[in-house]
This record gives sequence, structure tokens and C-alpha cells, in this order.
Amino acid sequence: MGSHQETTIVPFTPQQMFDLVADVEDYPRFIPWIEALRVRNRDVKDGTGSLTADMVVKYKMFRESFRSEVTLDREAGTINVAYVKGPLKSLINEWRFEPHEEGCRIDFCIEFEFRNILMQTLATQLIDKAFMRLSGAFIDEAHRRFTPVIIEKRQETS
Repeated sequence: MGSHQETTIVPFTPQQMFDLVADVEDYPRFIPWIEALRVRNRDVKDGTGSLTADMVVKYKMFRESFRSEVTLDREAGTINVAYVKGPLKSLINEWRFEPHEEGCRIDFCIEFEFRNILMQTLATQLIDKAFMRLSGAFIDEAHRRFTPVIIEKRQETS
């Protein structure tokens, strides 16, 4: 099974980053290997609920489609993705957005396993590079959408 976990601090609010990651329909515009995405159904109110999405991912000669269930919880600051169908045996993807003195702390983890051993081997070899690119795509998009928060350091006086 392939896996990746990272923590990133960004100069945006947890709500802004939650909204960006929750906006799955826009992924094909800014995530390089997502060729298409379609939300099949949505039951979300005020940033909480679930949706089912079909995604087409293309990387070099590989092109695969899969369906996942996305659970959004704005109050908890979490987004969880569970695999429904496609070329994988399993996929678990979790996002957590928490306040940080410099903006937002993002904890991201993913675990996946392909049915095809060739795809699994390739994905396992490229996972760190791929998720650095994924993280960079989200951060770049956040800079396009939002103004970074300004954090003032208070000086203590005696």
C-alpha cells in the first residue's frame, strides 16, 4: 500500500483552505493531472455533508477514472475522501485544517492501493514528488483566490 503524510503551514485561514479543498469541481483547472471531474450527487449545507464525485486522472500514458465519496465537516475543519469504485483496491484521504499563528496548519494524509501491480509500483515510486506537486497546486490556487492573512506579532512591554 502506498501512503503519504504531510503537514503544511500556509498564510490563509482554515476556512479559506477548507473552502478551496471542498471546491472539487474546480480541481481540473489547477491540479495538473486531473483531466475531468463531475459531481454525481451532493448533500451539503453550510459546508457540512457529503458528495460523490467521478474523477479522471491522467499521468503520462496512464488514464484512469474513479469515484469517491467526499465528507465535509466545516465545524471540525475536516474533509475525508473514501474510495467507491475504479482501478484501486482502496483509497483513504484525510485533510484537517487548524488555526496556526501564521495562518493555517494543514494535515494531509493519503493511503492507496491499486489493483494493478504496475500502477502500484509506479505510484509508490512517485508519491512524494506527486504530492509535493499537489500541495503546491493548492497553495498556488490559494494565492490566486485569497489575500494572505496578516499576522501581527505583539511586543510585550514591561
